[in-house]
Amino acid sequence: MFSTAVTDHWLAGLAPADLPTTPGTYRVVVDADLPAARRLSVLDLAGTGGVVRATPEVAAALGLVDGATVEAAALSSARTSAGIALNGADHVFHLPAAALAALTTPAPGDDVRVLTAADADAFAAFAAAAPGDDLDEAYVELDHWLVVGAFVAGADGPRLVTAASAYPWAGTTLADTGVLTLPEHRGRGLGRRTVRALAAHAHARGHEPLYRCQLDNAASVALARAAGFVPFATWDVVRPDDD
Repeated sequence: MFSTAVTDHWLAGLAPADLPTTPGTYRVVVDADLPAARRLSVLDLAGTGGVVRATPEVAAALGLVDGATVEAAALSSARTSAGIALNGADHVFHLPAAALAALTTPAPGDDVRVLTAADADAFAAFAAAAPGDDLDEAYVELDHWLVVGAFVAGADGPRLVTAASAYPWAGTTLADTGVLTLPEHRGRGLGRRTVRALAAHAHARGHEPLYRCQLDNAASVALARAAGFVPFATWDVVRPDDD
């Protein structure tokens, strides 16, 4: 259903047959090369079991053995005893391979287009009009690897009201995507069109979009689904040391 770029990244050396078939049961992978920020991660694949990855030090603290399985309740209890907290899971959405292949980029002159440095003033006005918390959470920046925006007519000319940006994720060909629509323009399908346009441009550049959002962000979940994305997993990592 999903491309090998997706499964190869998230399973990282495991085959689907290596995973437990029961949700809430995890295959343990102990990896000394994990970065500190991901010294413990928990991946719950949609409809099946998942993967726990840990450095040798964290695995020892939690009593995890490479190649073994662990149940969610046992993992939670071990984390509590060891004082290791997770940051809070994200939904991980991807486009199915067939949907990705069917994407087409908007025609030139469309009101949804790629943004460049020449759009700096329009983007600055957009950022100034956006709620601060929304802007921080979306993490949409004009200097990202790929940026797409939607414009509507305004008194002083076209006004940028939706922006989506992406950057290559962890050295892969997956493009981590953020999107934000100004509050007064939501509910008009602009976010969906912008995300799909970004996905098409990313695919044309040899990448494919990764869409992540927090589990309780109902609006973002709805946007992902409206844009054709399908749940792949939920993913959690160890809480940052400075939290």
